Amino acid sequence: MSTRKLLEAAADEVWKPYISHQRFDGADAAQIFAEDGHQPRIHSSDALCCGTFGELLQGQLPVASVPCDPHFLVTMPIALFARAHFMPIAGSRLVTVYPSHKVKAKRLAEDLVIALGVSGGILLLESELPEGKGLASSSADLVATARSIAGCFKRTIRTSLIEKLMADIEPSDGVMYPGVVAYQQRSCSLLSFLGQMPPLAIVGIDEGGTVETLDYDQRRGEISASRRAEYQELLDRAQIAIARGDTATIGKIATASALLHQEQTPKKHLNSMLQISEAAGSLGVIVAHSGTMIGILLDRMAAEFPRQLRSVLADVSPFDNSPKIYRTMSGRR
Repeated sequence: MSTRKLLEAAADEVWKPYISHQRFDGADAAQIFAEDGHQPRIHSSDALCCGTFGELLQGQLPVASVPCDPHFLVTMPIALFARAHFMPIAGSRLVTVYPSHKVKAKRLAEDLVIALGVSGGILLLESELPEGKGLASSSADLVATARSIAGCFKRTIRTSLIEKLMADIEPSDGVMYPGVVAYQQRSCSLLSFLGQMPPLAIVGIDEGGTVETLDYDQRRGEISASRRAEYQELLDRAQIAIARGDTATIGKIATASALLHQEQTPKKHLNSMLQISEAAGSLGVIVAHSGTMIGILLDRMAAEFPRQLRSVLADVSPFDNSPKIYRTMSGRR
């Protein structure tokens, strides 16, 4: 999909409030929007970034088909957010972060302060995204941090600068984009902008424990050429299905990816969730490939949605007594 489509998505009322200090075209430079030729006024700024329920699709593409690393994912943006609030301290280049265990956000903040040549300060983070579950909590923290610092100094930063700083920290999800993307998580680079996810609901359960993204990534091995061809076909189908809002095909792609992933990091309740999904007539299942979550996909616009939702919630309760319902971020397609 063209750059024009990406820029149109960034201007969509659903996404625009979150990315007012972020640009998607041009070089890695930061742009200063000064008034009357003076340095911009400093002010505190809140910023948000959404998470993603695992991945619609994650795997490896044929080596010759992509630049650099063939590992990729396709995001499933959801309406849960990380929030960052940056307060500058004049003369300081250090950043103090609360909660203190958010060391990845601290590192990105200090690197960005140096890159922009601005003051350090205090970074406050809060998140609706649980950590270590595969909902992009770390990536959302980092993007929200970058947006908050940019907003604080009334600057607009290139997305590619954010990605460069994130790549130095860990593999990341493509949550800095206003919609669904195919993304190279290791190099933090965009493969393609796919458009907007239709209005879906995900009934998610947590299998317990946590997964550290970097540890998971280092354990992943290479796969066969035939498997890579399967992932290429799924990605091609996803590009068409998302553009058309084809919820049935989106569900099939998510299910196929979940099943393929069982060969690497199996989910113990996947077969049960597949049975529940089929019984309810839902779209399919989706997993956090590098996390602990499994979900069942439902079309929120379908006439049968209320019945399907009740059925799924009742049937998943033996595996998680407090399943949660997640909504996709769905702008104009």
